Amino acid sequence: MSTSRHPLRGDVLGEQPEAMAAFWRLYGLLWSHGTVDQSIKEIARLRNARTTDCAYCRNVRFAGARDDGLTEDRVALIEDGYETSTLTEREKAVIRYVDTFLHDPAGLTDTQRAELLEHFTPGQLVELTAGVALFLGFSKIAVALGPPPGMPTLVVPTPDWAPGEAQP
Repeated sequence: MSTSRHPLRGDVLGEQPEAMAAFWRLYGLLWSHGTVDQSIKEIARLRNARTTDCAYCRNVRFAGARDDGLTEDRVALIEDGYETSTLTEREKAVIRYVDTFLHDPAGLTDTQRAELLEHFTPGQLVELTAGVALFLGFSKIAVALGPPPGMPTLVVPTPDWAPGEAQP
């Protein structure tokens, strides 16, 4: 596994620099200035990658989630069979939520909503949901346009941007 910058910044998405900059501002605010820990967001992002079969998303790891303790051994638990894994109940609730969001967002049950609210505040649930929506949209772009050929698994800096900073 290597450490690098985001490979799509200078590749496919670099063809639309203004749109790319706006995306990274929003993405950076979500990742680095929210209240949901980065390892939880990374679990949601990687579960989305599994569902959308996004090679770019499957092969990128954000450093902040790694710093939060999301090792490759724990990433491997996000696949099918996660219910009987050593993931925490909070992490499992997130995976169930991502699966529901991706397959039938209107199918969120009252039981599932109550479970999520045991682990997250309403504001955190909004943040997580916005993240999953962005993960889905970004992964669809990456699937449609393709990642760089032969892309290895990379640990990249966690997106970060705050108002008043220079554009990424």
